[in-house]
Amino acid sequence: MTTTPVAPPPDGSDEPAGSGDGGDDAGVVALQTTLAAEHAAVFVYGALGGQTSESGSPDLYAALTAAYAVHRTRRDDLMARLHATGAEPVAAEPGYGLPADLATPAAVTTRARELEESAAATYAYLVASTVDDARAWAIEALLDAAVRGLDFGARPDRLPGL
Repeated sequence: MTTTPVAPPPDGSDEPAGSGDGGDDAGVVALQTTLAAEHAAVFVYGALGGQTSESGSPDLYAALTAAYAVHRTRRDDLMARLHATGAEPVAAEPGYGLPADLATPAAVTTRARELEESAAATYAYLVASTVDDARAWAIEALLDAAVRGLDFGARPDRLPGL
């Protein structure tokens, strides 16, 4: 089981790996990697939400609920993109590792921040590995993860995900 998926390093080439829309295996691999990360994010956000009190920490609970919904939508979008390529989307793992101590709002917030930072890195990999519509979609997702990370205490970064 993994705790946080990490994007594989780019191959070092200057050319985009592929469009992720059919004929290019590298683009499909990047989409699959990103989908695996989104499966994990959905699982982890579900667990984080279960550790948070809506009445005790309403702002944190709302941020976690919103993040869960966005990652679930992105997961579904990635599955649709992969189906459109004719590829079988990678399945979710049966479970993912969680930190032992999620008993405080601060611990939950830290884990959510780390999750968004990981998502940004994975989407940066997808940006580098795709072109056209898939790249535009990945850029939007990268920016969204970077901004959402700010809600959980991340520091602004000029080049998020890198």
